Amino acid sequence: MLPENDLKLITEKMGREPNIVEQGCFLNLWSEHCSYRSSGPLLKTFTTTGEKVIIGPGDDAAIVDFEDGWVLAIGMESHNHPSYVDPHNGAATGVGGIVRDIISMGARPIALMDPLYFGPLNTPKNLYLFEHIIEGIASYGNCIGVPVVRGEAFFDETYSGNPLVNVACIGLAKKENIVTAISQCAGNKMVLMGSTTGRDGLGGASFASRDLSESSEAEDRPSIQIGDPFTEKLLIEATLEVVESGYAKSCRDLGAAGLAGASSEMASKGNLGMHIIADNVILREKGMVPYEILIAESQERMLFEVEPQNVDAVLAIAKKYDLNASMIGKLTERLYYTVEFKGEIVVDIPIKLLAEGAPTCEMPASAPAERTEGEKTKMPADLKQTLLEVLSSHNVASKEWIYRQYDHEVQIRTTVKPGDDASVLRIDGDKGIILSCGCNPRHTMLDPYQGGKGTVYENAMNIAVKGGKGLALVDCLNFGNPQRPDIYWYLKNAILGLGDGSRELQIPVVGGNVSLYNESDEFDTAILPTPSIGVVGTTNNVAGTPLSSFANEGDTIILVGETRDELGGSEYYSLIDKKMDGNVPKVPENATQIVDSVLKAVSTGKVTASHDVSLGGLGVALSEMCPCIGANVDFSKACDGLRADDALFSESYVRAILATSEPKLIEEALRGVPYTIIGTVGGDKLKIKFADTFIELSLSEIDMARSSLTKQMME
Repeated sequence: MLPENDLKLITEKMGREPNIVEQGCFLNLWSEHCSYRSSGPLLKTFTTTGEKVIIGPGDDAAIVDFEDGWVLAIGMESHNHPSYVDPHNGAATGVGGIVRDIISMGARPIALMDPLYFGPLNTPKNLYLFEHIIEGIASYGNCIGVPVVRGEAFFDETYSGNPLVNVACIGLAKKENIVTAISQCAGNKMVLMGSTTGRDGLGGASFASRDLSESSEAEDRPSIQIGDPFTEKLLIEATLEVVESGYAKSCRDLGAAGLAGASSEMASKGNLGMHIIADNVILREKGMVPYEILIAESQERMLFEVEPQNVDAVLAIAKKYDLNASMIGKLTERLYYTVEFKGEIVVDIPIKLLAEGAPTCEMPASAPAERTEGEKTKMPADLKQTLLEVLSSHNVASKEWIYRQYDHEVQIRTTVKPGDDASVLRIDGDKGIILSCGCNPRHTMLDPYQGGKGTVYENAMNIAVKGGKGLALVDCLNFGNPQRPDIYWYLKNAILGLGDGSRELQIPVVGGNVSLYNESDEFDTAILPTPSIGVVGTTNNVAGTPLSSFANEGDTIILVGETRDELGGSEYYSLIDKKMDGNVPKVPENATQIVDSVLKAVSTGKVTASHDVSLGGLGVALSEMCPCIGANVDFSKACDGLRADDALFSESYVRAILATSEPKLIEEALRGVPYTIIGTVGGDKLKIKFADTFIELSLSEIDMARSSLTKQMME
C-alpha cells in the first residue's frame, strides 16, 4: 500500500512493519495533500506574521484581528479531483469542508468566495462539469445560509480533464471565543459530533495526491464524500454553542484523512498521545472495519476535546440539534496514536511519526525550454469587432448566470455584491471587510514569478478601488505533478512571486492549501499553473464605497498607472492567435505606491466610480463601466508610443480607472504616480479615440457581448 521508501523508513522507525490499518493511516497522513512533502520547504519562504495576525498557518484556519474585540477567521481549500469525478458532490463538500474549518476555530462563517477553473464550454463533458459544479456550490452555500459573495470563472483547454474548485471562507468571532486544534491536557475526552461515519470519502487525501486517470469517474467514486448541508447547518450552531459555553478545549473538523487525521494531529500539536476506541464511533453502515472507520472522510463531523465532567453537557447539545455524538477516546501522556477495536489494539504508532514525520524535501526544478516569441501578431483590421469578441469571451463576459444562483444577501451584510471588482461586507457600523480572489493562470504560465507577484497586486488593487487596504491573504496553489522538474520550477517561482508581492504590500500569507498532481491522463495535459488567492481587506467607510460603473454625466475619467506593450498571456492574444507569447506583464517598481495612491484618492470620498484594469485590458474595463451611461475617451496621451491593440488589450498590472466631479482633488491624491485624464462621462455610447483609430460601441452592443455566457447557459 505504501511507497517502498516510506514503508522502509516507517518500519525502521517503528522497529516493525506497520499492519494494514497503520499503513492506511500513513498513506493518507503522509500524502502531499496532508503533509506538504514537496511544497512545505517552499511555503516556509512566505511572511506569515504581522501586527494583526493572531494565528497563522498550521491550524484549521487563520485568525486575524479586526477591531473592537472582533476577529476574522480565514481559510482556503480545494476540492479539485472530487469535482471531476462527481461535480455536484465534489463542489458541495468543498464548500462544507472549508466552512467547518472556520467554525472549528469558534467563528461564524459570514462569506464564501469561489475561484473556479474549467475547460471551454464547447463540449458536453465540460458543460456538464460546469453546470453541476455551480449547482453543488449554490445548493450547499444557500442551504447553510452562508453567502457566496465573490468568485472567478476562468476557462482554458488545460482544465478539461481536471477542473479546479477552490473555495475561501471568512468567519467572524469574538476574540475570547477562539479555539485551536492544539490539544490541552492528558485525560480529557474526545467527543465526535455530527453525521454518522460511512464508507464515503475513503482515502480522499491520497486520492487528491495523484493524477486523474481516464477511468477515474468509475474507479475513484468511493473516494468522493457525500454532503448534507442541512446537517452542516445544525453542526454550525451546535459547534458554536459548545465553544461559547466553554466546553471545547480544542476542536478540529474531520476533513482530509478523516478521524485518523483530525485526532492524531490534534494530539501531536499538544505534545500528547491519543487513544481511540473505534467501537464507539457511530457508524452509518454495518460491518465497517478499523481501516474504514479511521480514514473515511464522511462529511459534517467535528471532534472536540472536552474535560471529563463536561462530556454529558456536550452530548446534550448534540441531542438538542438532533446530531449524533459519542465519546470515542481520550488524550494520553504516552506519545502514541493507539486505536482499540473489539478489545484489541489495531493501531499503535508513535504519534509524532504519524502526524509530523513525513519526510519533506525540495524536488529537482528546471525551467522549461525558452519560448521563441517570433514576430508580433498583426493588428486586426476591425478593432471594434475584436473588442466585442474579447468582451464576449467567457473569461471576460459577465458571470451573472453563475452568481445569480447564489444567495449573496443572506445574513444581510453584503453591500457590494458579486460581479464587481471586490465584494464589501458590513461588520460593525460603517466598518467592513472587502474581499477579492483569483489569479491569471496564463501570466503565470509565461512567467511564474511575475504571475505570482502580479496576482497579489491585482487583488490588492481590486480592494483599493473599493476604498480598502489588504489585511491578510490565503492561497490555493494548484499545479501539476511536482515530480516533473518543470512543474516544480513553476510552483517554486510562483511562490517566490507571491511571497515578494505580499511583503511589498505588507499583506501576510496566513494560510492556504496546496493542490498538486492536477494532470489528466485522459487528455495528456497538466493544468496551467494556477496560484489562486483570496485577500481580505478592511474599510472604515462602507457607505462611501464607489460604484464600479459610471454614474454622473460630466465626470472626469482618470487612468492611473502605465499601459505598456504587454500582450503576452492576454485574452486578446488567446482569441485572435490562439497563443500566449509576447511581452509578459511585469509588476512595475512603483506598484505599491500606485495601489496606495488609488486608495488615497478613493478615500477622499470624491470618486464616483472606480474600476481595476486587468483581464482584457483597458477597452474591457471601460466597457464594463458603461452599463447605463456612455463615455468619451482618448488614449493618445496615456498610451503614447503604443499600437492601438496594445492600448486596448494590454493587461499591464496596477492600473485603475477613476471617475470624479472634482479632478483637482483626485490629482492631488495621485501626486507622484503616473496618471492621465483620458475623457469624460456622458452620452449613450462608449467612444474611444487613439491616434487615428476610432471605436464607437453602443450600450446595447456592450451588453449583448457581455451576456454571452448567460445566453449560452439559458439556451
